Amino acid sequence: MAGINDPEQIAHALKTARTIAVVGCSPEESRPSHAIARYLLGAGFDVIPVNPGHSEILGRPCYPDLASIPMNVRLDIVDVFRRSEFIPEIASAALARGAGFFWMQDGVVDEGAARRLAAAGIPVAMDRCIYRDHSAL
Repeated sequence: MAGINDPEQIAHALKTARTIAVVGCSPEESRPSHAIARYLLGAGFDVIPVNPGHSEILGRPCYPDLASIPMNVRLDIVDVFRRSEFIPEIASAALARGAGFFWMQDGVVDEGAARRLAAAGIPVAMDRCIYRDHSAL
């Protein structure tokens, strides 16, 4: 069963994922979402920026939302850099897309969405940094 902040599921996701959608990815180099997306690219992941205000970030096509990413692209991890109030909508989109893992970055918490995702079989990392967890492996 999928869990929330389960260390084994987190490690497995980070070791096996290829494609990571970074929701709230910023084009500004000073923003954590930009720096972490750049780190993930350097670590060999296929990063898909998601930000409705841009068509390209980090030289990659950028999509306005998860639903706009082509359906033939498997989303191994959805990594979210948005405030907690936006999580229910993003979680619903991740469920609709059949995301493999749902990641809420530091400070992002939504217990209800986390339980809904886990109940649907999508493991969740909540209030955690994907950079810190990946670099610790």
